[in-house]
Amino acid sequence: MPNSTHDRAAELHNLAEHAHAAAAAAHGKADHLTAHELSKKALEHSLNAHKHSEQLVEEAEKSGKA
Repeated sequence: MPNSTHDRAAELHNLAEHAHAAAAAAHGKADHLTAHELSKKALEHSLNAHKHSEQLVEEAEKSGKA
């Protein structure tokens, strides 16, 4: 399995982590609207990362059974 697909999954997880940290910082500054927007973005990145990781598992299972 090419490293680039794993790198993409890691990148998506890192984006989610960054968005969560930014949301926490905004919340700590009482900027609740920005915190909410960043939290939604973090969730989106997390879901994309999870979906991509599941696809990698499916591809690995298919290639292992071929």
